[in-house]
Amino acid sequence: MRIVCRSGAGARPRIKAPPRVRQNGRVTLYRDEGVVLRTQKLGEADRIVTVLTRRGGRIRAAAKGVRKTKSRFGARLEPFTHVDLQLYERRSLDLITQAETLRPYGEHLVTDYPRYTSGTAMLETAEKLTSEEGEPALRQFLLLVGGLRTLAERGHDPRLVLDAYLLRSLSVAGWAPALDECCRCGTRGGLRGFAIASGGAVCARCRQPGAATPAPPTFALMLALLRGDWEYADGSDPRHRVECSGLVAAYLQWHLEHGIRSLRHVEREGDRPRVVAPARAPAPGGDLPNDPGYPGYPDDPGYPDDPGYPDDQGYPGDRGHPDGAGYRAGPGDSDDTIDRERV
Repeated sequence: MRIVCRSGAGARPRIKAPPRVRQNGRVTLYRDEGVVLRTQKLGEADRIVTVLTRRGGRIRAAAKGVRKTKSRFGARLEPFTHVDLQLYERRSLDLITQAETLRPYGEHLVTDYPRYTSGTAMLETAEKLTSEEGEPALRQFLLLVGGLRTLAERGHDPRLVLDAYLLRSLSVAGWAPALDECCRCGTRGGLRGFAIASGGAVCARCRQPGAATPAPPTFALMLALLRGDWEYADGSDPRHRVECSGLVAAYLQWHLEHGIRSLRHVEREGDRPRVVAPARAPAPGGDLPNDPGYPGYPDDPGYPDDPGYPDDQGYPGDRGHPDGAGYRAGPGDSDDTIDRERV
């Protein structure tokens, strides 16, 4: 307490109250686990991290200094990583103060291009299907974790895993396609087309012009992926897988009302180039591959008169050869020109 005295006759001392101490606002720290969907650069050393969490749905948070080489947890906030986070709640972007890795799915996916691209499409789809930030989406989170774990285990074809995830995530969002009955009249059996705008399979009577006409095994494959019948899915024909992938991708992007950019990089089984061995010229002794004179077979004597290259001395005059060999300089060539030619 501070006492201030006034000068002059009859002045009475006046007590001055100490200054008020401001109370800090309520500091809110919370923990949640989630899967990192994507990252964006922020400033010179920070990042904005988009995470699909178990309790809080999709959130965007700032991570300070994670782009520096001495960052404590920068490597843990990469896409495909299942992390446990501690965050500080702020007005705009929450701040990540701690991160612990639970399952690093990215380590198993980055070395396999088909699985990496399928996983990237899954992350992008999960972000688009959780459009409301901060709205809980527990089923979407569990579905994404299960899909990434299946990809990392390498037990099934990555395109099948992706199609199964897309069908189930659409079902969780309320857009499950009709696959075992007509989506217009409800008739079971006799399905002749797939109408994306109508909601799935249609019978011959309800089929509209422009509807796709997939094969019956394609409907069975889509239904098996939706229900988790991997025994049937793994034994399906490649052409039915390609047809199924096209229908699922078109159906997804129709309901999202915009495209999934990652899908254009996903490899389909039918898109892989066939590697055909070049035809070898027949040997002088025969015209067929099984002919004893065909080079490369165990009984083929080869070329006995071929001396090989045991006495090859290179090209005399080349400056890159130990003897100074191979390229003979012309009258207008400089030393720099010779070095460029040799490189």
